[in-house]
Amino acid sequence: MIDFSRNHFELFGVPAQFRVETEAIERAYRALQAEVHPDRHAGGEDAQQRLAMQASARVNEAYRTLRSPVLRAQYLLSLHGINAGDERDTALPIDFLEHQLERREAVAEAAAAGDADALDTMLMQVRSDIRGREHELERLLDREHDWPTARDKVRELKFLTKLASDIDAALTEAEA
Repeated sequence: MIDFSRNHFELFGVPAQFRVETEAIERAYRALQAEVHPDRHAGGEDAQQRLAMQASARVNEAYRTLRSPVLRAQYLLSLHGINAGDERDTALPIDFLEHQLERREAVAEAAAAGDADALDTMLMQVRSDIRGREHELERLLDREHDWPTARDKVRELKFLTKLASDIDAALTEAEA
């Protein structure tokens, strides 16, 4: 069974850093699930079955966290005592917010017009910005350990990821 006192990175046997090897995450996930999956313990005592369910849930949570750049960065910051996911703290740089507002307006106009090409172009631009934030986070978290600045970049990344998801949904609708 797993050691519940270990953090997600330790549980998966990967370094506690933003840049992770996705193949290592996948391998560790499959190995851990093979070990703790509740079906493997179906014939066991009630306590053993409950423990297997808890272990499986913990492995799933760790996997979901480590696979997502936003969640991984938030979790990494939380290991250093910084809460980057506080929903009540919505302050972002005004120039960033203004640019995103302009983008959202452009997305709404393109979606209303059914302009799939414009939506696709905007999606590519936002994904480029996402990659840029991810590179910044790799530098800030893994090399410089600049937790406060990384916190702000995580919040921007979260915003951009949501925008990309919204554009993707509008694009799917425009192409239908």
